[in-house]
Amino acid sequence: MMEAVLTREKGITPAVSSQLEHIWLRLSSDLSRTVGEPTYSIWLEPLRPVRIDGTVLVLEAPAHSLRWLRDRFGSLLARSARELLGPDSGVTLLAAGDASAAGDPAAAPAAPPLPTSDSLGNPKLTFEQFVIGDSNRLAHAAALTVAEMPGGAYNPLFICGPPGLGKTHLLSSIANLILLHDPSLRVRLTTGEAFTNAFVGAIAHGDTDAFKARFRDIDVLLMDDVQFLQHKTRTEEEFFHTFNALYDGGRQLVLTSDRPPADLQALEDRLRERFQSGLVADISPPDMGMRMAILRKRAQHDGIALPDERPLELIAERVQTNVRALEGALIRVVAYSSLTGRGLSAELTAEVLAGLYPQAPNPHATRTIADVQTATCAHFGITREELLSAQRSARLAWPRQLAMYLARQLTGESLPAIGREFGGRDHTTVMHACKRAGKRVAEEPDAREAVEKLCEQLGLPTP
Repeated sequence: MMEAVLTREKGITPAVSSQLEHIWLRLSSDLSRTVGEPTYSIWLEPLRPVRIDGTVLVLEAPAHSLRWLRDRFGSLLARSARELLGPDSGVTLLAAGDASAAGDPAAAPAAPPLPTSDSLGNPKLTFEQFVIGDSNRLAHAAALTVAEMPGGAYNPLFICGPPGLGKTHLLSSIANLILLHDPSLRVRLTTGEAFTNAFVGAIAHGDTDAFKARFRDIDVLLMDDVQFLQHKTRTEEEFFHTFNALYDGGRQLVLTSDRPPADLQALEDRLRERFQSGLVADISPPDMGMRMAILRKRAQHDGIALPDERPLELIAERVQTNVRALEGALIRVVAYSSLTGRGLSAELTAEVLAGLYPQAPNPHATRTIADVQTATCAHFGITREELLSAQRSARLAWPRQLAMYLARQLTGESLPAIGREFGGRDHTTVMHACKRAGKRVAEEPDAREAVEKLCEQLGLPTP
């Protein structure tokens, strides 16, 4: 039926009409998979192919939704056309019944200009420079897939893990690879803090429309440290609508955080649910083998001459949880060697690391949060119920703070995980308790003695 209508009304030959229908069937199938069936049925299914002007596919859209379709799906349609018809292809949308659709092709409005990109990532942070291991393999694979097919898979992609493990590196890698493949795409790489500051500034200057265009009229949004949006109600509300606008338009979102969505308890439920709706990929601290691989790659990249691998082994043994600190330790050792004129040896490395990165505790001697709580209760003569209660008396506050501090130092558990084990407290409460207890342990002999006795009871070295 469509071929007959096109042939009779538009003056197109049956062969050309059949080709046009075939192209549109393939394109619409790809669009349906990309944006999802509900979005496709509402917005994209009413589109109708009219003709091909050279390399530009002309589509007819309902007049009432033409502007919305151009704003929200224009870049997606253009990208899909390029993938199907070639890199020089484009898409033009016309209102249904537009005279230019039936007349001279030259009368049709020009295809909208291809989008451009801004807010690029660090060009030095690429997938080639990223060291892959068991602790980050899923996050790396998902990030690479997103970079190769933005909007086509894992949307949103949520990468979580402690600071210094490569989340920002992956975001920059995604931005760099997307723009290498298709420089016309609009990519914005930002942070939760930058988004917040921009929104506050837009409100102050009455320029919210420009702010919305900046973050919504794009093809890919990469946001680092999204946990910064917590406790900021109006910013959270704005990002919720920004997220929906991008997601409903088939645009790619990649977010990072220092903890999983479920642990972002200060965020509204509806936003956490959206973060969890795609793929959540966590990054954990690297093992010994991966730490060595990271150091070898950094040494090779910087042209560092090593007599053997013993200096790298010492660094990898001492710095276990943070890739950024791992590379920083190597730089510090190399700088000390250069400034003092001493050779880069295992002895020099141990000397430099001694003050900053003391010998790590025995990895086989581990204890749980429950072990720390039991030992603390016994030492201070209180019950477990009192330790976990909401009471703030001095008799309970100090043991509770000390127990949180030791749980953080001795178990390797995250702040949210410790908070859950201490009566469901927020991670900021745990952070405050650790800071207070650490200061007291450093300044008061009695507090230090309590730590030593508790560690002795737990069979662990004093942190």
